[in-house]
Amino acid sequence: MNDAIARLLKPRSVAVIGASADPAKTAGRPVAYLTKHGFKGVIYPVNPRAAEIGGLKSYPDVQSLPEAPEVGIVLLGAERAHEAVRELAARGTSAAIVLASGYTEVGEEGARRQQQLLEAAGSMRILGPNTIGLVNLTDNITLSATGALEMEGFEAGHIGVVSQSGGILGALLSRAAARGIGLSKLVSTSNEVDLDLADFVDHLADDEATSVIALYMEGLRNPAKFRAAALKAAQKGKPVVVFKVGRSEAGATAAVSHTGALAGADRMYDALFREVGAIRAQSFADLLDIPAALATARVPHGRRVAVLTSTGGAGTLVADSLGTAGFETPAPDAATAAALRALQSGEHAVLDRNPIDVTLAGLQPALLRGAIKALLASPSYDAVVVIVGSSGLAMPDLMADAIHASLPGSDKPLLAFVSPHAPGIASLLNQRGVPAFMAPESCTSALAAMRERALWVAPAAASALSAPIPVDDLPRGSLDEAQAKQLFARFGVPCVREHIVSGAEQAVQAAEELGGAVVLKILSSEITHKSDVGGVAVDVGAEQIGARLECMVGEVESRTGMRPRQFLVQEMVRGGVELILGFHRDPLGCAVLLGMGGVTAELLKDTTLRMLPPGGLSREEALALVRELKTWPLLDGFRGRPMCDVEALVSAIVCFSQMAAALGDRLLEAEINPIFVLPRGQGVRAADGVAVLAP
Repeated sequence: MNDAIARLLKPRSVAVIGASADPAKTAGRPVAYLTKHGFKGVIYPVNPRAAEIGGLKSYPDVQSLPEAPEVGIVLLGAERAHEAVRELAARGTSAAIVLASGYTEVGEEGARRQQQLLEAAGSMRILGPNTIGLVNLTDNITLSATGALEMEGFEAGHIGVVSQSGGILGALLSRAAARGIGLSKLVSTSNEVDLDLADFVDHLADDEATSVIALYMEGLRNPAKFRAAALKAAQKGKPVVVFKVGRSEAGATAAVSHTGALAGADRMYDALFREVGAIRAQSFADLLDIPAALATARVPHGRRVAVLTSTGGAGTLVADSLGTAGFETPAPDAATAAALRALQSGEHAVLDRNPIDVTLAGLQPALLRGAIKALLASPSYDAVVVIVGSSGLAMPDLMADAIHASLPGSDKPLLAFVSPHAPGIASLLNQRGVPAFMAPESCTSALAAMRERALWVAPAAASALSAPIPVDDLPRGSLDEAQAKQLFARFGVPCVREHIVSGAEQAVQAAEELGGAVVLKILSSEITHKSDVGGVAVDVGAEQIGARLECMVGEVESRTGMRPRQFLVQEMVRGGVELILGFHRDPLGCAVLLGMGGVTAELLKDTTLRMLPPGGLSREEALALVRELKTWPLLDGFRGRPMCDVEALVSAIVCFSQMAAALGDRLLEAEINPIFVLPRGQGVRAADGVAVLAP
């Protein structure tokens, strides 16, 4: 555990540089909040114009302090903040929190000031600048100026929050307090001149008070450090939930391959999160809802959910939402129905369907408790959602207690959907360890995240190539199609049979040698998308190929101004499924992309990504990649189609990924589009290729 971060989060002494005697001002808040929320350490206000602030002695400058404070909160403007930072560093302070704005977010002059701040700090750590600070609810330490701290009390719990936005920290703090959701630590990293999001993920992975880590992310300055920290948290059993903003950015790269257009920046974040076991929150509300559910440490071992209700409409809302996410709501089995029926007299219960409508359950806590326990004990269900209807308004404590009392004896998830607008009941339930939601979709998001977390496995170590494969004879820069496929074949990817020709006579000979109809293409390292310029002809016989080649020369020259000099004559592959297999390089890392291929690859966009491990993908990872495609059934015998050679496809993906891993920084781009997956036993064939090697 990093000692400086530990002291930053739990200091014994705090200096507040530029503290105001007026608690209504931003500069007056930190001292007021530290006092109000019960900080037990020493507070040193620093202000040369005040003798006393908040009942505490004020000091004229840092040098006058009786000791080196463990943490300094710097409230001065950007023009002077670096002076206070230098003085704190000289006294031996462990870390400074700089609230001022006016740094990199405002341009070149701000960037200069931010560098000045870093130089002034020396070995002292900095949180910020442009931060709202941090709040440690575990230990009642509020090193922040957020107005959310005007609230009287907060629920301490086990969810740690790290936000790259200061305002969002206050929003989450106040929302969690209103919902009864307990938080442990909240940190705003903002400009991240020094300490960044990954530093705090790494620290919270070791923090005994934190069991789930929630992140509000704008971007990553150091993807490798984040990857290591998030994997550490996942392997310690601490789920990471990320709400990543900026997903609407036009992140696709202008590249020579389709892969660059299909692997946009946001898709790369998805691949990174999947690799490290981080769960992506799809909405801002999910950033609290999902961690609240994960903090219970309960796991659904399947997709069958019991929805218990005394108000039919609300139960249907939840069941519909669950169904759209692939969950099942089966009717109770006979034994469970009998157990439910035994709980109440009369014929009020509707027990042959799900939602399970137990009339008057909301008004009889004992009956509600018995029904929940019966459903949790049932072998037919993996989770239970209880609907709290309007009847619960009359007795919120009894309702919350009855649901909470059902938890012992089962490790299955138990969630509540509060149907009326009753935030008080939701808060009571959350405080008692029952995740409670005000929207049916939130129940679904929470259960889906719990299921995703349960199914995650750490990345397997792939076996790298046993011996290096030479590529020094290949030219640098953009390879032509024949050279690209030669590269792929060296690493074990099967390619189509083909001949390079220079004119019509050679084309006829090549077509006759290959037998049957062939494919004719221009061969050029400058023109990648050949079909766009008339540079591809399929199903051409030997008797037509000479004339077709002459026609192609004229068409390509008229469209591009370039006269093709060489051509490929390839065997015609029939009866396979066309896929695209690509390699993408990004600031976040490198990834392998698989999708439906051919000329419609960018139109269909049925693709999936995996971050590239050091030795390439394992067979298990490659097969998972294939199965993630929406069009996977086409490979798996959809509606009587022949089963495709998935084993051969998996082998080709592994070989391609090993090539990318072995070449490292030398490989800038690579793509096979299409790679034909033939019927089982017939293998795969790379029919086109793009590769760009670094100079």
